[in-house]
Amino acid sequence: MITITEPASRHLRTLVEESGDERKGLRVYVEKGGCAGLQYGMTLDFVQEGDEVMERDGVQVMIDAESLEFLKGSTLDYCDDLAGTGFRLQNPNAVRSCGCGTSFEPATEGSAAEAHQH
Repeated sequence: MITITEPASRHLRTLVEESGDERKGLRVYVEKGGCAGLQYGMTLDFVQEGDEVMERDGVQVMIDAESLEFLKGSTLDYCDDLAGTGFRLQNPNAVRSCGCGTSFEPATEGSAAEAHQH
């Protein structure tokens, strides 16, 4: 599961209303790529079979099972500041993030074991 902040749910409500289909929600996913190995993706979509669905203030965020492994415990926020405007994920599973904020390196059992050996 992930946490959805109030600013994120408010902005998502606006996007869903502008899409013209109240059944849509925000799909958050992880795919290979980016400068740190994996990158976040987001799109308006419909709930699919096997999705984990979180709801706040009448809007839904969906994550497929494979992506959820990388996103458990994350917080989805919406920011409008000097660093940029848009949804942001604060991911406790990322051991390293790139400067662009959309790419990350996940923690692995191997990296945790190596850290204990040093």
